[in-house]
Amino acid sequence: MRNTTKITAAVLATGALTLGLTACGSDKGDTKAKASDTLVVAATPVPHAEILDYIKDNLAKKEGLNLEVKEFTDYVQPNNATEDGSVDANYFQTQPYLDDFNKKNGTHLESVATVHLEPLGLYSKKAKKVEDLAKGGTIAVPNDADNESRALRFLASTGVISLKKGAEATATPADVAKNPKGLKFKEVEAAQTPRSLEDVDGAVINGNYAIGADLKPAKDALALESTKNNAYNNVLAVKKGSESDPRVKKLAKLLTSPEVKKFIEDKYKGSVLPSF
Repeated sequence: MRNTTKITAAVLATGALTLGLTACGSDKGDTKAKASDTLVVAATPVPHAEILDYIKDNLAKKEGLNLEVKEFTDYVQPNNATEDGSVDANYFQTQPYLDDFNKKNGTHLESVATVHLEPLGLYSKKAKKVEDLAKGGTIAVPNDADNESRALRFLASTGVISLKKGAEATATPADVAKNPKGLKFKEVEAAQTPRSLEDVDGAVINGNYAIGADLKPAKDALALESTKNNAYNNVLAVKKGSESDPRVKKLAKLLTSPEVKKFIEDKYKGSVLPSF
């Protein structure tokens, strides 16, 4: 049985004041943790929390690690909670997203382990292949800068659009150079892209949200992001200064262990790929 603390969007909204007060009152990144203390890790449900729960139930005790998993359903609060000390670490994001978040929010987060890749996919309930996307159709893409540019680069790799030269790294819909089908783009929160499938012709969905919506990326996607030379591996992150925390080191070791590699391969069957 999973022993996981779930943080829903509603709870996050009502708990904003508490988080703010915590930011003023304590900062775990500045305190010396004991190896026996519980390590609290923020994670999105699938596959991150599932991987952490596997470690908690099967590997952590032998390593002498007390692990608590807090589930979040968005891409913002886990980093805020890590920055203000509400949690000790987080596991939900790619390195480019982490870098962009630090730059835009003045946070001080560092990655300490590279764990897995969730291939980005193009999904549709109206088309069976990319070529079948309707002319003038609407494609939902994540609205945060990092995932949106990644989604547009991915769409360009399928040949359905092309991007202006030099704009790839920070691409927005305004940077689309060629668009033979006249596609329109609907910017939505990454977590909402699976739900948007009912209202659009296609959606570019992050792997964790696709799996959470019972989509099977390796089977259901019209196109799937390649793992070759892919910078979008998911990482374990902490607030700067906590990299040498013995509890963090133990978790980083377990996240990149042969046991976790086998768990990822067996459970997700290509929809999530170990990066180590």
